[in-house]
Amino acid sequence: MPIASLFRRNPHREAVDDLYAAIVGRAREPAFFARLGVPDTLDGRFELLSLHSFLVLSRLKAERQASAAFAQDLFDTMFADMDRGLREIGVGDLSVGRQVKRMAQGFYGRVAAYEKGLATDDGSLEEALRRNLYGTAAPAAWQLAAVADYVRRCAAMLGEQPAAALLAGRAAFAPLPTDAQGESGDGR
Repeated sequence: MPIASLFRRNPHREAVDDLYAAIVGRAREPAFFARLGVPDTLDGRFELLSLHSFLVLSRLKAERQASAAFAQDLFDTMFADMDRGLREIGVGDLSVGRQVKRMAQGFYGRVAAYEKGLATDDGSLEEALRRNLYGTAAPAAWQLAAVADYVRRCAAMLGEQPAAALLAGRAAFAPLPTDAQGESGDGR
């Protein structure tokens, strides 16, 4: 490897950071916790981040040749952020690597479950959301249905976005679900 390559700036860095910020911003929307019943815990936040990262990475996967390096940078950014977050909450240096590895394995399991759920209409998406996103919480039927519909709409909306927009760091997610009373979950 030539020495000059060590000093070369990553051409995607800014766009990856922008796209990751968009994912984190959506995953932290208060409506998920307040209206849709996702536990406002470390696990619940990890689940929302994983879900939204899955949606974006799944879209990038459709453009594999143009997006492989970008998608890898996005994945690496996500797990570097998790590493940083674990250290900030006081997880010891010796166990951070193990924890991040466990989180990455969990993420891959969720990817498989969400891909299967989006590919079928047999209730497997709802079951994957109940098991992962909600964990030990018991969402109301309308909450689970609303989130499943939201995930499907996000996948469709991201699928319609040009890959160039994502590679430039921009993602447009579907509007947040409304609650049982019809109040919009996105502050509008």
